[in-house]
Amino acid sequence: MPRIEPLKEKDASPEQKEAIAHELRARGRMTNLKWIQAHSPAALRIYGEWFALKAELSPVIGDRAIFIFSLAISEAQGATIPVGFFRRALSGIGAHPDHLQPTESEALLQRFGSTLGQNNARQVPDDIWAGLHETYDTVTLANLVAFAGIMVATTVFANLVQAEPDADVLPFLKP
Repeated sequence: MPRIEPLKEKDASPEQKEAIAHELRARGRMTNLKWIQAHSPAALRIYGEWFALKAELSPVIGDRAIFIFSLAISEAQGATIPVGFFRRALSGIGAHPDHLQPTESEALLQRFGSTLGQNNARQVPDDIWAGLHETYDTVTLANLVAFAGIMVATTVFANLVQAEPDADVLPFLKP
């Protein structure tokens, strides 16, 4: 049972309805987590910026690397909904999440995400930072760190509110 009930569209204020309409235009659907965020149009907008950063990173590192990185953060945080979301995303691009064979750069992002998700961000080892600096330019690093921040925030939000997973991610959750 979620700690904050999802907003019911019939109960939404005009501002909330506008935010929901924007989300539907931008992404085509509202998940259970987004219905909870919709109580605050600002929260829905801010968490939606994940997609803006993904759009910046995709041409540089690729969707598969983004999904591996995001899954590593989500698993380290024990965030059920994001874990299911990224396992589904990986499956959707033909990568079996239980049998990933990451490239060297994907493995670096996976290690970065796992470490970040398990520890305070100040405890990311220097060798990971060195690898990131060798692999990516400054703009990509800034986008990657901002993206990681939104991912951690998303996992915190999901864990705190205990939203129900959407039916389409349930098959991708480990028992």
